[in-house]
Amino acid sequence: MVPRADRRAALDGQERPIRAGGGIGLESAPMSATIMIVEDEPAVARGVQVALQQEGYDPRIVGTGEEALAQFAEIAPDLILLDVRLPGIDGFEVCRRLRRETRAPVLFLTARADEVDKVVGLEIGADDYLVKPFSVRELVSRVKAQLRRAYGELADTQTGRTLRRGELVIDLERRRVSRAGERISLTTTEFDLLRHMASRPGRVFTRAQLLELARDYEALEADERTINVHVSHIREKIEPDPAQPRYIRTVRGVGYAFSED
Repeated sequence: MVPRADRRAALDGQERPIRAGGGIGLESAPMSATIMIVEDEPAVARGVQVALQQEGYDPRIVGTGEEALAQFAEIAPDLILLDVRLPGIDGFEVCRRLRRETRAPVLFLTARADEVDKVVGLEIGADDYLVKPFSVRELVSRVKAQLRRAYGELADTQTGRTLRRGELVIDLERRRVSRAGERISLTTTEFDLLRHMASRPGRVFTRAQLLELARDYEALEADERTINVHVSHIREKIEPDPAQPRYIRTVRGVGYAFSED
């Protein structure tokens, strides 16, 4: 077995290093994409988490491959940072299994520099491969690139605070929505539901997930029909023709998804 690389050397100290418990003040704030960090070394995981938080992302740490598979549905990540050398189920096997459930980008983080490992990782479904030690700048750059590639124009703008789909514009910072230049008034719950779906085009949300994501605690947990009402109201406000929705599509028997087209 190849000896475990020294995790303390995972992050390059020559260029804006990640330090556990510290911040790095990088400018720009991309959309609040959820990123699952699968890393068994706490210092490295925490360092990556801090760097991504500074960039405006929502990073979630899990320490093993088993935890990644068990918590995947709950976390519902938009991108996965996956260490290869994990205790128990290794990163390669985690990637194989996740590819049955998701198209979310997978970026391997590993001390392995062997060309064969890179090829294997890419062949089983990984989107990119970052070898330790790496710089913060390179990590953030690759994360942004994978999100843009996976989610297109909704993933990022120059400021990273606006989601766009055709004439529909969602200003995350000011919590404003407009279509064809005309302001649209949404309630807090309606805005949160729209933001969650628009940030992940093509992903199907169940009604139960949308209730939780919108934090609509006034609704009974079992009464998922509440989401139907919210979505109907959103469609009436943002859709050119609510009877033939362009932005929010219904997935019969499951829930709703924001259009990828």
